Amino acid sequence: MSPSTHPYDELTPDVVLDALAAIGLHGDGRITALSSYENRVYQLPLEESWQGHAQVVAKFYRPGRWSDAAIDEEHAFAAELAAAEVPVVAPLVLAGRMRHQHAGFAFSVSPRRGGRQPELEDLEVLEWIGRFLARIHVVGATRPFSDRPALDLQGFGTASRDWLLSHDAVPLDVQGRWQQRCDEALQAIAELAPALAGAPGTGIAQLRVHGDCHPGNILWTPDAGPHFVDLDDARTAPAVQDLWMLLSGERRQRQQQLGAVLDGYEQMREFDRRELALIEPLRTLRLIHYSAWLARRWDDPAFPAAFPWFGSSDYWQGQVQMLEDQLEAMQEAPMVA
Repeated sequence: MSPSTHPYDELTPDVVLDALAAIGLHGDGRITALSSYENRVYQLPLEESWQGHAQVVAKFYRPGRWSDAAIDEEHAFAAELAAAEVPVVAPLVLAGRMRHQHAGFAFSVSPRRGGRQPELEDLEVLEWIGRFLARIHVVGATRPFSDRPALDLQGFGTASRDWLLSHDAVPLDVQGRWQQRCDEALQAIAELAPALAGAPGTGIAQLRVHGDCHPGNILWTPDAGPHFVDLDDARTAPAVQDLWMLLSGERRQRQQQLGAVLDGYEQMREFDRRELALIEPLRTLRLIHYSAWLARRWDDPAFPAAFPWFGSSDYWQGQVQMLEDQLEAMQEAPMVA
């Protein structure tokens, strides 16, 4: 690789089209970048349709993030879900495999699927999504991941905090307050860490989950309902990890949303109510991890352009306030449903 500021500088349009051609697909020259920061994802019309696909989506994995084995596990999970008729967008099998290599990049090719974000204010939509999340978890519970990590306090919380502090990512005028609140939040989460990890005696089951099931990763069509995209963050976690990101607003509103999701979920799979105590700890871990993710990716030119507000004192003061809010939320009784 020639010297450059970031590996993705080498991923030119010609490299993308050549990668496609190397596995027998030929783009017509048009390339549309889709919304993705962790990886690079492109929509590509084909010169000639392949098995009914006039357009495909190519995903080029961020170098160094996942091992080949971990990528293969993501693809195998997607294939299992598709075989069970769960509406996920799984990579196509081309040249006998789903993971390909070209010019130093691992990549996969998937069919293009249309849709829009679901309207989560509609309780019937949430119930429908809940049914399909349960079907994902029915498949996810059949076997474990061996190469993809678990969602835990150390990886998402402690390591994120330590990285931010050791790399001076938090401005000095905010650092003391932020570290204090972060330490307090991690200590509060530590009391539930055994349950989060599914330790013996807690009764909380661990399974393969989508891992990043926010509304942007659910495409909705009025006739078919939801289908799920982007299993890049699939990992081992409690089932509730795939539910809590669908909840927003005031507590009463979130309570109503949760009831709708579980109405659908429990038509297909039992849900352990003890997991509801993990919602606010999981939200707090994501808050800390998200800041560390942005800081770790700052050498990628796409990040300063997309997140110009990150890193300022105002940003970190906002993080302090959110951690304080989360400390209060973790003291409240868990929602019931």
